[in-house]
Amino acid sequence: MAEAETAPRPATPYDRIGGKAAIAQMVERFYDLMADDPAYADLRALHAPDLTPMRGSLTDFLMAWMGGPRDWFEQRPGACMMSAHKSVAVTRETAEQWVSAMRRAAEDTLDDPAFVDAMVDAFSQMSMGMVRNAS
Repeated sequence: MAEAETAPRPATPYDRIGGKAAIAQMVERFYDLMADDPAYADLRALHAPDLTPMRGSLTDFLMAWMGGPRDWFEQRPGACMMSAHKSVAVTRETAEQWVSAMRRAAEDTLDDPAFVDAMVDAFSQMSMGMVRNAS
């Protein structure tokens, strides 16, 4: 029993990739791609002209989602990504653009290919769920 008590706790995804700094860097790269690459024009059109608030919100969401500080959820009781996007007309194309931009951003900023693949798989499922739920 004593051995189990002293075994190190597995790192959260948040810890595994380097915490807030790594997530913020990935999110910055994501929004830079979305703003500058014409391949993501439809996705960009769904967002407000000023991406600054979204950069902070996505960083906070991903930190909580990956096991870090839960500020995003505490500031939005009962909210989730699906409810946050319920009024956005997410199409299959824009969902695919989101996943593509996130994959590129993650590959450009995180040095953990296995983690990137697992994270992008989860993002893909989440974004396709938004298509089914789009109004």
